[in-house]
Amino acid sequence: MTDQGSRTTDASKSSTSRPELDILDPTVPHAFASPAKRINEGHDVPAFLTSKAYDRIMTFLFQVNEAMYPHLLDDEEQQGPKSATVEQWELNGLNVKFSDAVVKLGGLMHKLEAMIDEAPPESGPRRFGNVSFRKWYQLVESRLPRLLRDHIDPFVLAFKTQEENTTTAEEELSAYLLGSFGSPQRLDYGTGHELSFLAFLGGTWMLGGFSRRADGEEERSIVLGIFEPYLHLIRRLIQVYNLEPAGSHGVWGLDDHSFLPYIFGSAQYCPAVSSTEPLPQTGSLPDAPDPADVAKANVVAEYRDRNMYFGAVGFIYDVKKGPFWEHSPILFDISGVRAGWAKINKGMIKMYNAEVLSKFPVVQHFPFGSLFSWDQDPNAARPPPSSNSTHQPSTRSDPELGQPGSTVSAPLTQEETKAPWAKPPAAASAASVPMSAAPWAKMAGDATAATLPTTAAPWARPDVGRGAGGGIPSTAAPWPSQAGKAPPSMFPRAADARRSKDER
Repeated sequence: MTDQGSRTTDASKSSTSRPELDILDPTVPHAFASPAKRINEGHDVPAFLTSKAYDRIMTFLFQVNEAMYPHLLDDEEQQGPKSATVEQWELNGLNVKFSDAVVKLGGLMHKLEAMIDEAPPESGPRRFGNVSFRKWYQLVESRLPRLLRDHIDPFVLAFKTQEENTTTAEEELSAYLLGSFGSPQRLDYGTGHELSFLAFLGGTWMLGGFSRRADGEEERSIVLGIFEPYLHLIRRLIQVYNLEPAGSHGVWGLDDHSFLPYIFGSAQYCPAVSSTEPLPQTGSLPDAPDPADVAKANVVAEYRDRNMYFGAVGFIYDVKKGPFWEHSPILFDISGVRAGWAKINKGMIKMYNAEVLSKFPVVQHFPFGSLFSWDQDPNAARPPPSSNSTHQPSTRSDPELGQPGSTVSAPLTQEETKAPWAKPPAAASAASVPMSAAPWAKMAGDATAATLPTTAAPWARPDVGRGAGGGIPSTAAPWPSQAGKAPPSMFPRAADARRSKDER
């Protein structure tokens, strides 16, 4: 193997040469690495889209998505009447056989859900996020080493490492599993955490943690036996601890919390295919419900326990009220697709790539180790420019951090924020913007400057003394002023009565 973990191309695969995620050779020591954050700003997203991690994520996603397509049985595979040629995969279906590895990891999901009872939510009104989620998360974190050893085969966790390497396979897998339950700091959950769980499953696959079975049997059992119990755990966490949507677009997002069940659920209703046929681009399973039925609560209630797409929509009905087209307009628009569930499935994968893997707010917390490496894929094509790479602050090195090469978003300088017409103080000249002074105003020091027109009242004169033709008009009363005498009364009868009373 020239590149462990890359896509397989050997002859043992199906004749359609569909990509599958390679399994690492257990006899070759592997250089494990502690998963670390590498996406620090929007400009790092294009590097992620050309990395080996992105290639392996998409390879594993295509691999398990294809396994969820209904299977067209060959003549030798049919055990019943010849007319029964299609086998589909429903939730809790008896025709899906789980391997021991799937049963163990499915049991881990159930055990994690039971631990919720050990950290009951605190009482009291709050809009989002019950702090008891942190208690549950701490319980999981403290017990995780023992839980992994109980539910994953020992040879996976003890995968041979290079002598100088101190990181183990268990450490890498633990980082992705712990990152899949939500953020204990922000008390939220979103598609980025769901992506971390997909990486946990893919990493376990690469380490040989699952069996190899024909026609996607193991991949199908991973979706139905592990991923579906994981969704049940997450929905319980969201409802019990009222976790906030992480990186949500609000009503203009597909779903506040999840995306993958819409991919796998739409695949369940695609036309049946054989192992040698290409995947169909349009059409639906003959007895599949109409995509428009997601807007009908009674139909959703009928199918939510059988199909992952309707199960995800059913959870929306559980947590949101009002008309479906109002609180979920994107899903409502998708329900109008007339080309069938295959068209929806294809569109969902494109949308996942654009709205999850290509969005900085979603993938910024994804950690990169050796299984999902930040190293560039030499065969990857450069992604087209996006808003994430063209509308982000530039990367600068901040000397105050004391860390050479630190990536920070530095504030813009005064030179970058000044108005286009602004000039340096010394350059103020005839080229500067005209002043906004009144027309009669002149520059200071101008000997010819005209004084401002007086704003005195029309009768005002220079203060040269009061007299005829000058000074402020008298404001005395109209009657003559006589010293020592009271002014004449405006009510003479009342004054005469008062004087006669005084004389008496």
